[in-house]
Amino acid sequence: MPTPADGEVLLRHDWLGLAPAARLRMSEAGSYSAPTALGEVVYGQAIGTVLESRHPDFAPGDMVMSMRAGWQCFSTAAGDQLNRIDPALAPPPVWLGALGTSGLAAYIGLLDLGQPIAGETVVVSAAAGAVGSVVGQIARIKGCRVVGIAGGTDKCRVAVEEFGYDACVDHRSPTLADDLARACPQGIDVSFENAGGVSRDAAWASMAQGGRVVVCGLIAEYNDPQIAGPGWYTLLTRRLTVRGYITSDHIHRRDAFIADMSGWWRQGRIRMRQDVSVGLESAPAAFIGMLQGHNQGKVLVKL
Repeated sequence: MPTPADGEVLLRHDWLGLAPAARLRMSEAGSYSAPTALGEVVYGQAIGTVLESRHPDFAPGDMVMSMRAGWQCFSTAAGDQLNRIDPALAPPPVWLGALGTSGLAAYIGLLDLGQPIAGETVVVSAAAGAVGSVVGQIARIKGCRVVGIAGGTDKCRVAVEEFGYDACVDHRSPTLADDLARACPQGIDVSFENAGGVSRDAAWASMAQGGRVVVCGLIAEYNDPQIAGPGWYTLLTRRLTVRGYITSDHIHRRDAFIADMSGWWRQGRIRMRQDVSVGLESAPAAFIGMLQGHNQGKVLVKL
C-alpha cells in the first residue's frame, strides 16, 4: 500500500476509465507522451475516494478524479493533480465520461477548434463512442445538422435514437463515401475525426469550402501508423483547415466546460452510455474490445 507524502493523498480507486490514448503509450516509438516502460502501471484515469490526506484541500471520504491513477486499485497523488467531483450532480462514472476527459475532449475540439455555426453540417466518426457521442449532442445543442459514422447498424441506430444524430452511416459499408455524400448533400462544414482510416477518407471527399477538420483521435490507425491518408489537393482547392489537438494542452478550459456541461446534463440534453466490466482483471479484455470497436459509450471498469 503506498503512503502519501506531504501535499499528497491516498486514493482507493472506485472506477477506472479506459481510453485509446493508453495504446499510444504502448509503443517504443512514443507519441505526445513518453512510452510506458515495462513494469510501469498502465495509463488510465480513475474516480476514487480519499482514504488518507496530507493536503489541506482534501479530507478522507472526498471523491476525486485522478488523471494519472492508472490500472491499479490504490494510488497516491499530489493535490494539484486531482479534481473534486460532485456525486450529487451526476453519478461518479459520468465524471469519467460526459463530465470527464472524454466530454472535455469533445467540448474543446468541437467548440474551440471546429467552431460550428448553427445550420452547418457536422460529421463525427466513432459517433457512438465516449467522445463522439458527446460531440454529436453538443453540435445539436448548437443548432447544427449532425451526421455520424459508426461501425455497424446497431451503433448507427444508437447514434440516431439515443444521441440525436440526424443520420448515421456504417463505416463497414463498401459504399461508405457515397453513403456519407448522400447524407451530407451540402457538404461537410466540420469533420470531427476520432477514427481515421476509411472514415477520414470518406469525410475528406465531401468537405465543403472553408471546412474544418478536427483531429481528436485515430483509433483505426494506432496499430498501423503508416496508413496513407488523402492527398492535399482538396486541402488547397476547398480552403480547408486541419487541426490536431491534445486535450491536456487545453486544461485551462475545464471550468468553462464544467459550467456548460453540468447545465446541459441537469437539463437532460446530454446522455451517456456506459460499457462496464467488473474487477481490475477485466481491464485488458475490455481495453482490447474497445480498440476493436466492440464498445458503445465510455468503457469503464468497476473496482
